[in-house]
Amino acid sequence: MRNRRKFHDFSPDVSMPSITREHIASYVQIWLLDFSGFFCSFVANMDRKTFFENELLRCTDVVNRGGVIAYPTDTVWGIGCDSSDSGAVEKVFAIKRRSDAKALISLVADEEMLEAVVGPLSAEVRELVRSDRPTTVIFERPRGLAPEMLAADGSAAIRITREPFSQQLCRQLGRPLVSTSANVSGEPTPARFSDISGEILDAVDYVAGYGRDDAEPHAPSRIVKIAAGGELVFIRK
Repeated sequence: MRNRRKFHDFSPDVSMPSITREHIASYVQIWLLDFSGFFCSFVANMDRKTFFENELLRCTDVVNRGGVIAYPTDTVWGIGCDSSDSGAVEKVFAIKRRSDAKALISLVADEEMLEAVVGPLSAEVRELVRSDRPTTVIFERPRGLAPEMLAADGSAAIRITREPFSQQLCRQLGRPLVSTSANVSGEPTPARFSDISGEILDAVDYVAGYGRDDAEPHAPSRIVKIAAGGELVFIRK
């Protein structure tokens, strides 16, 4: 009959070190420090998310009521309103002291929203709007925009924004959002929030709190016009 080893035969030859109260206290302290760091990070992330969402709600409410906002975009800070609201668009022209002969740019959240305004995109235009670089495209005969948004030839400038705040704002509105630099016409374009004049900030109905601390300077987008026959003409590279 095969011999069976007793349970105690499997015990290690070396003795286990004793765990003192000091060891336990040390382990607990390390655990508490790790948990405290995780909890503070969790709360900070929740605070940022809540702040982001609250600012979106405020901006959406102002725009839906025909107001004008200052907000961050994928390029420079912009002045914006509902692109389909003639009265709001006229307010933007007045704030900028700009002739309505100069058409404004609209932002959309994605290709689906863009095609709802301009129709199916050609392969060349689709490749262009998918570029990592912010690109404004001038389309012929868009639908659903206020007449004041159109140039003399009936065209309009539209850009897909991938900046989180302006993109989500367009999604919540469900329609294009005016985007023009936050400055009086003829004055330098502000590269960051701190460069925006008090005159502009006082003139709009609401200034988004999100993005104000972004110190990185930004530049305007490139602009491309779809000419007759579908040729792409670069107006600003």
